[in-house]
Amino acid sequence: MPATPSQQGVDDVSERTQENRSEGQSPATKAGRRLAAQLAAQKAAEAKRRRQAWAGGLAGIAVMALLIGGFVWIDSNRDDKPSNASGANPSASAAAPDAPTAPPAAPAPQLPAGADPALGTKPTVKAGTGELKKLTVTPMIKGTGPAVKKGQNITTNYVGVFYKDGKEFDSSWNAGQPATFPIGVGQVIPGWDQGLVGVTVGSRVQLDIPGELAYGNDEAKAGGRPTGPLRFVVDVLAAQ
Repeated sequence: MPATPSQQGVDDVSERTQENRSEGQSPATKAGRRLAAQLAAQKAAEAKRRRQAWAGGLAGIAVMALLIGGFVWIDSNRDDKPSNASGANPSASAAAPDAPTAPPAAPAPQLPAGADPALGTKPTVKAGTGELKKLTVTPMIKGTGPAVKKGQNITTNYVGVFYKDGKEFDSSWNAGQPATFPIGVGQVIPGWDQGLVGVTVGSRVQLDIPGELAYGNDEAKAGGRPTGPLRFVVDVLAAQ
């Protein structure tokens, strides 16, 4: 059914209103989009500048750190080098790396109660004189302890030298500790077995021993041990 004039007018007004509304909003929407795009571009550019500034600052810090580290390394190497102001050859004044050093002193032995303090020092033993024909026991320090008995274990410090020239061939002092062994039962040379039984603890005695009561006089049979007459200085530290 055809529309009435009044209704047709209303429809025309409504269509124009919608067209005007659509046409009026289009420019504003485009401008808003352009503005948003410009703002986004500005933010992106600003963020890029900030990143570049940070990168430049970090690079500068790294360069400064490298420079400072180089200066410190150079100074430390300069300090480590020995001064040679006198112009002398350093190797001439410094000790050679392989130069021999004196061996450490042996610890003092544990002395029996009331013993002479001289027993704490290694004795100097000299060569004998004349021809040695028999075992000779010479007291050097008289101890106040009990007498050594056959079959006891005795603890001694000793120095052994060749009777004729005084050259040392053995010493408990060089080993750094006294020697302990049974006495009078054939565990040591006959000159010790015979010469130390009856000596009091705390004594220092000199034993002049002919070859037949020591290691013999034949080098071929001695097995590398000292032959001929020998001299020992023995400190008796204990007997049990």
